Amino acid sequence: MNDIYVILLRSIFFYFLLLMLFRLMGKREIGELSIVDLIVFIIIGDIAVLAIEDPNKPLIYSLVPIFVIVLIQIILSVLALKSQKLREVIEGKPTIVINKGKIDERVMKKQRYNFDDLLSQLREKNILNIDEVEYAILEPTGQLSVIERRDVRNGEDNVPFPLIIDGVVQEESLSRIGKNSSWLKTQLKNDGYEDMSRISICTYDDGVFFVDVK
Repeated sequence: MNDIYVILLRSIFFYFLLLMLFRLMGKREIGELSIVDLIVFIIIGDIAVLAIEDPNKPLIYSLVPIFVIVLIQIILSVLALKSQKLREVIEGKPTIVINKGKIDERVMKKQRYNFDDLLSQLREKNILNIDEVEYAILEPTGQLSVIERRDVRNGEDNVPFPLIIDGVVQEESLSRIGKNSSWLKTQLKNDGYEDMSRISICTYDDGVFFVDVK
């Protein structure tokens, strides 16, 4: 009978503990969880279950690994905020599977992403015809971001890809608009931005820059 009370109390304790820890690690929707997030949640959940199922095992044996994992996750999250390269290593980076209306099968194969996945996620965006898509970007979470063709978007012109993120020039985005880092540096300098490393994000849309400084 005593074991039942212990299991009940541990269940209540771990419920509120995990709720607090997951809130501490930051807010994300379920569909936006990265692979690292899922791994952390699964490990912590398993440790909690084992602690609940074995009332004779001291709680400290479960609490220590849980807090260590949470601490590692928080430290990595803080470091990832300051480093784009670390974010890409931990969470991956977006990949363009439809580029200017053309499907990039090489990228799809590399991501192990098939046509059934693509068509299914396009239908979720109420797009039945691939011909309507100018860009489709597979996000690190597995979600598909879709930018429709210009004429479908009521004549809107350019797609504002980020040219600078966290002070790092995005060479791939520059190449997509037919520009290079020298051009970017000159344009920003003319607009009064001397140090690109101080720019948190910069986008370029139809000849207009949006710049946010750190």
